[in-house]
Amino acid sequence: MKSTVKNIGKLAAALCLLGIVSSSCKKSKAEITPDESTSRAAATPEGTRAQLTQDSIFLYAKEVYLWNTSLPEYAAFNPRKYAVTPTGFDQELFDLTQYSPKNSATGSPYEFPLNGSTIDAKYSYIDDISTHNVLAAANNEKSSVDLEGIGDDLGLKIGAYGPANTEAYTILVQAVFQGSPAALKNLTRGCTISTINGQAYGANFTNEINAVNNALNASSITLGGLLKDGVTPFNVTLTKTTYRSSPIYNSQVLAVSGVKVGYLAYARFSSMDNSKAGFDAAFAAFAAQGVTKLVIDLRYNGGGYVNTAEYLINLILSSSQNGKVMFKERYNTLMQTGMAAIMKNQPLFNSDGTFQKSTTGRVLNYSDLAKDYFSEAKQTTNISKAGPLNGVTDVAFIVTRNTASASELVINSLKPYVNVKIAGTKSYGKPVGFFPITIDYKIDASSKKETGYDVYYSMFQTTNATGAGDYFDGFTPDLSVTGDDASHDFGDLKENNLAKALSLIVPAAPTATASTMSIQGKRVSATSVSVKSTVGGKEFNGMITDKPRLKQ
Repeated sequence: MKSTVKNIGKLAAALCLLGIVSSSCKKSKAEITPDESTSRAAATPEGTRAQLTQDSIFLYAKEVYLWNTSLPEYAAFNPRKYAVTPTGFDQELFDLTQYSPKNSATGSPYEFPLNGSTIDAKYSYIDDISTHNVLAAANNEKSSVDLEGIGDDLGLKIGAYGPANTEAYTILVQAVFQGSPAALKNLTRGCTISTINGQAYGANFTNEINAVNNALNASSITLGGLLKDGVTPFNVTLTKTTYRSSPIYNSQVLAVSGVKVGYLAYARFSSMDNSKAGFDAAFAAFAAQGVTKLVIDLRYNGGGYVNTAEYLINLILSSSQNGKVMFKERYNTLMQTGMAAIMKNQPLFNSDGTFQKSTTGRVLNYSDLAKDYFSEAKQTTNISKAGPLNGVTDVAFIVTRNTASASELVINSLKPYVNVKIAGTKSYGKPVGFFPITIDYKIDASSKKETGYDVYYSMFQTTNATGAGDYFDGFTPDLSVTGDDASHDFGDLKENNLAKALSLIVPAAPTATASTMSIQGKRVSATSVSVKSTVGGKEFNGMITDKPRLKQ
């Protein structure tokens, strides 16, 4: 699915037809920008383009935000009090999110500030089109490999591991993206990095971590250390490049105490074009070997496309469950009843990312949808079995605080139908999703440079067949696992998270042997080691629904 990736030429043409100002568009008197039409309808004052953008951030929120009824009125909020800069727009959206209701479980707003930030909310954010990675489906600070499977980096996710209250640490490779420069040099999860560009690291975390971060973000780097066997040395030079990557880290059938268990480690809910082939191959192998129990490893999976999550659920569930409710998306009342008039300013996409047009050539927009398009009834997804695997009875998930959105959607949707167990640490807690709202889009006629903003408001909440969906604080694991033992590869039965997950669905599964790590030459228990920092390999965090399309 490519509905959130813009084709520059087609977008410019379509937005001209919609009346969005561009230096390459020629407006007639009948054509005004969405910002202008919105402001006039709301009786907001005339202003500059930047002020109208400030207005748009607020006015869209008043109609599309999941918790829109908690927002103040225009005059009370005064969107024009913010700086007319990208940071000012970020601040405006952040302040709007802090009006979200308080979560009774935590006492904080549902969109509480991340890590004490005064500008980053838990869910909603703005993507500045002029600065984002043109290859990415979302903000380049949110992802390394994008949701179409395209990477533009070294291909490494690494962690600095060490005991609490000590400066000594070791650098371990947590994941390598397939097809990346790191993968082509045969690096894997479990490799230990001891030198970077000839400089030894690991003695003093506080003094060294910034240099590690800077080096890993460079266009070229030389790494030295030991492969995952802990014995074989390596010394490789990696150069940043563009590559295409599968989201599947590992899939195999594990033999555990006479039981065959399907194991799938999955990086991100990328587009169906990027995910489907890997899914199909894995589940065909599971079916061929008679698997009835699964371990799905989502420890680094921050989410992605809803329709890809839906496909994975359909692969897991059996044909006997066809037609039953998988999940529902609940929008606010204005959206559900077709009264969010501001959405007429957003174009409709075809499945290939092009813009839908009427038989007369008019670019279609949200006002062309059925009035009840966003009603709960219309936004209910039912089970439709996919793939050859039937009879799955138990699914164990490996999760961490990085596990979010579409990952949690899969867990929640399966709960009414199979025995679901969770091992690891509490997940992120994101039962809400969005699709981008584009505002103030322009493309310069001569330079072809794009400017504008994609705003990702929290727009809908998902619930499963039983109506459950209030996991805003995350899923609490059935079996808590301390630490992420990156010294063992994905699918290694000695890895603690996998061993604990297996014990939840295979009672006779052997207990994992206590792992140790080498920290500056000393062996310490893996359970006493925490991740001090993660560098590189940033993953998208969110749940993007397929943009609406008219069936013609």
